[in-house]
Amino acid sequence: MAQASSPARAWIGTVLFLFLAPGIVAGLVPGLISGWRWFDWGSAWIVLFFAWSAIAAGVAFLLHAFALFAVHRGTPAPVAPTETLVVRGAYRFVRNPMYLAVLSIILGQALLFGSWGLVIYAVIVLAAVVAFVKGYEEPTLTETYGEQYLNYRRHVPGWWPRFTPWRE
Repeated sequence: MAQASSPARAWIGTVLFLFLAPGIVAGLVPGLISGWRWFDWGSAWIVLFFAWSAIAAGVAFLLHAFALFAVHRGTPAPVAPTETLVVRGAYRFVRNPMYLAVLSIILGQALLFGSWGLVIYAVIVLAAVVAFVKGYEEPTLTETYGEQYLNYRRHVPGWWPRFTPWRE
C-alpha cells in the first residue's frame, strides 16, 4: 500500500476521497433517491430539528475524522493509509466514526425528505460497511499495526461509542 508521503499530498488525497466516497454515498445517492424534495412536516418542527441536527453532527464528525487522517500523513482511502494508527479525537470513543457519521447524514436526510427509500438505503449502506469492515478493514489493520490495533480493538467499540475517551 502506498502512503501519502507529504502533508500536502495527505490533505489533497483526503479531500479527494471525501468527495469521492462519502460525497457520493451520503450526498449524491440520497439526492437521487429523494429527488431533494423536502417533506412538509407542518407544525412538527421538532422533526426538522432532529433531521438537521443529525446531518450537522454527521458532517462535523466526518470532517473531524477525515482531518485526523491527513494530520497522520495519510488518507482514509485504503490505497494511501496513514503512517500510524489513528487513535485520537473521535477514534478514542468509537473505531468507526466515519461510517457512523455517514449513516447519521443519510438518516437525517431520510427525516428531512420524509423518505422511506433513504431509510432502506441506510440499512443497505450499513450492511455493506459492516461487511467491508469485517472482511477487509479489520484484517488489514491487524496485519499492518499488529498488537497495537488488537489492543485498540479490545478497548474501543466498533459501533457504539464509549462514554469516556480511551487512553492508550
